[in-house]
Amino acid sequence: MLSKDKWLFEITPKNSLFSLNLKEIWSYKDLLVLFVKRDVITLYKQTILGPLWYIIQPLFTSVIFTLIFNTIAEIKTGGIPPYLFNLAGITFWNYFSECLKGTADTFKKNQAIFGKVYFPRIIMPMSVVVSNLVKFGIQLLVLLSFYIYYVAIGKSVRPSVYVVFLPFIVICMGMLGLGFGMIISSLVTKYRDLTFLVSFGVQLLMYVSLVTLPYSLFVTHDLTWAVDFNPMAQIIELSRFVILGEGTVSSFGIIYTLLFSIIVFILGVLIFNKTEKSFIDTI
Repeated sequence: MLSKDKWLFEITPKNSLFSLNLKEIWSYKDLLVLFVKRDVITLYKQTILGPLWYIIQPLFTSVIFTLIFNTIAEIKTGGIPPYLFNLAGITFWNYFSECLKGTADTFKKNQAIFGKVYFPRIIMPMSVVVSNLVKFGIQLLVLLSFYIYYVAIGKSVRPSVYVVFLPFIVICMGMLGLGFGMIISSLVTKYRDLTFLVSFGVQLLMYVSLVTLPYSLFVTHDLTWAVDFNPMAQIIELSRFVILGEGTVSSFGIIYTLLFSIIVFILGVLIFNKTEKSFIDTI
């Protein structure tokens, strides 16, 4: 009598384009943790200051932006101290931009691993989002330290009662960064020029995402259309509102941002899964 072997795992082509296969991802959770540790530890492993760069980068960037936009250009930030205004915007923007840039060349950067061993490919971009969450947490603590300092010296800054929505903001940023990153990563397998355009495009996008410029400035120059339909501008403005108690937030902006993030994430998974089947032939 022939007995049918029962395999522990069976590797087969995906039957559905939109398939996260959470059960399989969970079975590879140790690998996900390993990739996260690799991203966090090895990035600054051979540098003198090491993880201190997580702190130095937003601090010095905020100093430059404060000098240029608020001191020289004399752009007002309402009731928020200019340095705290810029640090808050940069902290949240960094998480999105690092997730996007880190996942934008997933296939190209990991082609050697993908071509030799099997594991759910989506674990790789997911590890980038999770590892950047660690960096974001460190930078958020730095922001909190400056927040406490400004409160101690008598500045009228206070968190909103809606600060409980902070996880919602982080999830939306993660979905946007992961979704756009997977889309770009899939296109990079055929169009290598996109790698160079990503960094350039992210820099340009920052200036219309309210990272350094207040929403009131766009209202004054009748340019609200440039930020109202920019999900990252909505996220940055919402983050300042929940943390610093200042900002222009609307129910339309919140709903639009959530729907946009979900659509981009789903589209990213669809394109990523489709490219995954044949990327090794085109990379």
